[in-house]
Amino acid sequence: MLAANAHLAPGYAGGLKGIARSMPTSAAADRVAEALGIPAYETPTGWKFFGNLLDAGMATICGEESAGTGSDHVREKDGLWAVLLWLNILAVRGESVDTIARDHWSKFGRNYYARHDYEGVDTPRADALMAALRSSLATLPGQQFGDLTVKTADEFAYTDPTDGSISRNQGVRILFEGGSRVVFRLSGTGTTGATLRVYLERYEPVGGDLDRDTGEMLASIVAAAETIAGIAQHTGRTAPRRRHLMRDGR
Repeated sequence: MLAANAHLAPGYAGGLKGIARSMPTSAAADRVAEALGIPAYETPTGWKFFGNLLDAGMATICGEESAGTGSDHVREKDGLWAVLLWLNILAVRGESVDTIARDHWSKFGRNYYARHDYEGVDTPRADALMAALRSSLATLPGQQFGDLTVKTADEFAYTDPTDGSISRNQGVRILFEGGSRVVFRLSGTGTTGATLRVYLERYEPVGGDLDRDTGEMLASIVAAAETIAGIAQHTGRTAPRRRHLMRDGR
């Protein structure tokens, strides 16, 4: 939503050079970039990848799944900047955030999005889950899970367009027909053992169900993620310790 309205702020009146998001972050920004006719970059998690794009003048706005947002005025996340940009947008449009959000969905559709964290998982068990996922990737396309059909399945790798460096093994992506998806990624941040992060995203196009409860809309994605990865079997957990429900990827 910031990218779609950034031109209303004086500093961005000339438009954006590009938009960058980390791979697990909601793909909502990609649709805005397409409409604006600018590049959309999907990077690994880690601010250094954004920094390279910002320094090279290839992107103007960037955001990550943990809600860090920034622009090419700095090389780190800047919450104050995001607040000020929102205030500029609200002042010019003279509308509430709710009205702006609903207008956005009417133009781009809505991405229902959440992150489930399975913290403190025994590391060998977490590694076994990811290994099993990797071994199943070739067989997943075309398979159906409830109302979802797998379109593609891969392990994300990134070639940095600024220096040619390659980052492999950045998380498993399962993309369903219609734009919904689930992402699996291991993180050791802040806990003993491993943290399995499962990113769940359901895309509803313009004219679809745009005003529903996020948990309800993601239920089939959650079920598919469990069936595909065998989370309970591998981790011994029947539910995540933390659920992060985010509105349109934020």
